[in-house]
Amino acid sequence: MNYTLHQLQVFLKVCQTESITKAAEELYLTQPAVSIQLRNLQDQFEIPLTEVVGRKLYVTDFGKEIAIAAENILNEIHAINYKTQAFKGKVSGKLKLSIVSTGKYIIPYFLSDFLKRNEGIELLMDVTNKAKVIESLGNNEVDFSMVSVLPNDMKIEKIELMQNKLYLVGNKEHKQKKKMNDKNIFESLPLIYRELGSGTRHVMERYIDQNSLPVRKKMELTSNEAVKQAVVAGLGYSIMPLIGLKNELLNGDLHIIPVKGFPIISTWNLIWLKGKNFSPAAAAFLNYIKDEKDKIIKERFDWFEKY
Repeated sequence: MNYTLHQLQVFLKVCQTESITKAAEELYLTQPAVSIQLRNLQDQFEIPLTEVVGRKLYVTDFGKEIAIAAENILNEIHAINYKTQAFKGKVSGKLKLSIVSTGKYIIPYFLSDFLKRNEGIELLMDVTNKAKVIESLGNNEVDFSMVSVLPNDMKIEKIELMQNKLYLVGNKEHKQKKKMNDKNIFESLPLIYRELGSGTRHVMERYIDQNSLPVRKKMELTSNEAVKQAVVAGLGYSIMPLIGLKNELLNGDLHIIPVKGFPIISTWNLIWLKGKNFSPAAAAFLNYIKDEKDKIIKERFDWFEKY
């Protein structure tokens, strides 16, 4: 047999996605290139690795065994590379993060200089909603997660990063006077919600219930960006994290509507499983956050502190 590491990498990705098209997208290859690598690997085995039924690709039982072996081989190759970097005195390895969708406005600033200082570290980051972030952490699939709502049924440790502030916002056609409104304003405002499982929605609904706000739900959307664009377009109002509104507030597309009791304040936290055995890359990142957190907030988020 004369299979290559590239063939194993392509085959493993096909197995994970169960799709040549999706594998090609994730590997930044063309579909024909993936098909060729898959065929070249298959030619070395008498037993089929995959089969197509209808228009769907399935991995055979034999193919699943080969996929496990391929993953082990590729992991060993990565380990060799990391050990080589470590022998040279450099921190290396994979750093795996899962963050809630609004965290994408924050976490890059806590990663930028760290990754520049440690070029041997490979970042794997999943941006999704709170429910999936907590699931990946509970399955020990990541080193750290970033959330503003802590899980109740999981033993974790944490470090606070910065405040998360939520305001009632509307578009430029509904610019409010600077007078402070009371909670009755919600009787006339159609609210746009995030989807179930979203941390923003959890904080928003908890505040609404605790304060008996007379809200009127108009629609539900599955990302912070979708909610923001809907508000800009005049489809309704929403209670949104300030961190993702910088540009829209500066150019006047969105306006904060003053309401008594606002902003709703929570805290962004970097969390990890209690007793987690950190890799060198993860340990280095945690130490960096502890040392540089205050400096990063001061330099990168001074605008945020003014609201």
